[in-house]
Amino acid sequence: MQENVTKETLPDKKGYRKVKTDYLNRIRWAVGLLYFAMGLCFATWASRIPDIKTSLALTEADLGTVLFAIPFGQLAIMPFSGRLATKYGSHKTVLIGLVSYILSLVVLGLCTERWQLSLALFFFGISSNLTNISVNTQGIYTEGIFRRPITSAFHGAWSMAGFIGALIGLGMMGLKASPFVHFVCVAILLVIVILVNYKYLVKVKKQPLPQKKKLLSKPDTVLLWLGAMSFCCMLSEGIMFDWSGVYFKEVVQAPGALVVLGYASFMIMMALGRFLGDIAIRKLGRKRVLQLSGCLITVGLLSAVFFPYLITATLAFMMVGIGVSGVVPIIYSVAGKRPGIPPGIALQTISGVSFLGFMLGPPVTGYIAQATSLRVSFAIIAVFGIGIAILATKVRAISEA
Repeated sequence: MQENVTKETLPDKKGYRKVKTDYLNRIRWAVGLLYFAMGLCFATWASRIPDIKTSLALTEADLGTVLFAIPFGQLAIMPFSGRLATKYGSHKTVLIGLVSYILSLVVLGLCTERWQLSLALFFFGISSNLTNISVNTQGIYTEGIFRRPITSAFHGAWSMAGFIGALIGLGMMGLKASPFVHFVCVAILLVIVILVNYKYLVKVKKQPLPQKKKLLSKPDTVLLWLGAMSFCCMLSEGIMFDWSGVYFKEVVQAPGALVVLGYASFMIMMALGRFLGDIAIRKLGRKRVLQLSGCLITVGLLSAVFFPYLITATLAFMMVGIGVSGVVPIIYSVAGKRPGIPPGIALQTISGVSFLGFMLGPPVTGYIAQATSLRVSFAIIAVFGIGIAILATKVRAISEA
């Protein structure tokens, strides 16, 4: 990836080895803060969903229908986001994506009708996907400069933003601030983050777009396998986001506020695992970390199924959080280094497949639970963890990245 970095990116034009450490770290901080900004933008919206639901008098069914506007927006831009980042440079498209993401957030606070909210969420979804591809492309370029694994910590910054976004949301609700006032305050903070860090983003030489392949042409095999691993991981992650609270309420029968313990334990360990993931990769290698991650997902979910008690289920969900934490960062890192494929295009392919898993996981879990039980559905999803471990053994490019 190093050959793609222009001389203007670095203060010392003689090459990477003579660049001052503090400037390199400033680049790393800049990219990490953009991951954080992306996560905070979404977490800010999520923290006020109940208030917006109440203010617009939406039923559960109404809200579920409206929320589909986000994935529809993501799907609409998904075929183009990687190509845009490749053609115009991720340092430019990340600016467009984040600014539009922030503007969409502010508009969400102004919605007074259901159709307005749906339209705003559609553009919110478009902005989120463009930002996601662009920011992750920046992460890959930055890892190329450092020549060692650092991508996992970037994803940790996104996870940490979820906690901070929730805390800010609680504070704003305590002050009885409207969603619009809340969103504007966060938007100002995010604009400052962009202004302070944009000039440190990695700029690359203009890359030609790959030629369009025939409909029946053979796709890159490694990307297909990486996409399959990402699919397995996002299935597991999706059910933890949407069903962990229900599992603790209906299966574990956690009392009162302890219902949130499963989700909180999962999120905490996922964030911690991402901040420590780069160290684990350097010591064990990407292949071994993926194998262990897949096994942890399976063992964690099965432990929650066979021992559905408060303490054991909490420990089990923590195990799943650690397992999930390292999979997507590693897959993105490996995909971004595929020879002959621009990182934006590779990430576009991977994110499309993983997004499918994230979307299918929760509803499929519900259908299985309706036909059998929630414990059975969790047990079935647990099998996909082993799938990650098996595929990690099969894909040689993981060890070579």
